[in-house]
Amino acid sequence: MAARGKLGLIAGGGALPLAVAARCEAEGRDLHLIRLAGFADPHLARYPGIEAGMAEIGRILSEMKSAGCEVVCLAGTVSRPDFKTLRPDLKGATLLPGIISAATRGDDALLRKILSIFEAEGFAVEGADDILGGDSLPTGALGRVHPSVEQLSDLRKALHVAEKSGELDIGQGAVVCDGLVLAVEAQEGTDAMLRRVAGLPADLRGAPGSPKGALGKAPKPIQDLRVDMPVMGVRTLELAAEAGLAGVGGQAGRLILIDRPAMIEAADRLGLFIWGEGV
Repeated sequence: MAARGKLGLIAGGGALPLAVAARCEAEGRDLHLIRLAGFADPHLARYPGIEAGMAEIGRILSEMKSAGCEVVCLAGTVSRPDFKTLRPDLKGATLLPGIISAATRGDDALLRKILSIFEAEGFAVEGADDILGGDSLPTGALGRVHPSVEQLSDLRKALHVAEKSGELDIGQGAVVCDGLVLAVEAQEGTDAMLRRVAGLPADLRGAPGSPKGALGKAPKPIQDLRVDMPVMGVRTLELAAEAGLAGVGGQAGRLILIDRPAMIEAADRLGLFIWGEGV
């Protein structure tokens, strides 16, 4: 998708907002940052913008309009808040009951509600994958390592489990080894899930030097991909290797790669496969 004007990037945690900001900078696209307090990476402070609390919705909207933003992108991880502790501004206090109501119906209903607020204020919504362009997972193997028949079977089962989990609005990832489901991602996120797998008994999983099993990540069937496309980066690969996995993968075109060249280098170095399953 072509750039559609100045971008207001609402940045949560993790590497994705950094990648989006860097891409805008490299392409000369005007950018204004809203760094969510307690989540956004400190390195984002070098870009023009402000730090704001999650419930300061009026301030965020006013800042983006004053900066001339036409498009909004929500990127990065944000933990579900304790709504009782939020300190909303006047606009936030007006909208908070509807947001809380949406949150009771699941994360995807919550995200759709938040998107509708920005769209109602006249902002177009752009997904991080559109901004990053070709940095989504291609079909087939990425790097020198290819999965065996058994490893590919584990990955496909992991993707199936992730899809079924996503139908219930639980998570985006799963780990399967020798056909056995070792873990399903929930609110803890992918990194914590992989650490959990690394702590399982050795007879259930692979090990460095003798890897087996795979991590699969898939978008929830009900989610808006402009906001919550699955993401993998070098750290995902490192944790997968520590957990004894043989590789990682997702649906081609539906998983964002953070720094694709670095991921390929890391996968080759660690002896892991990266696989894009055709959809």
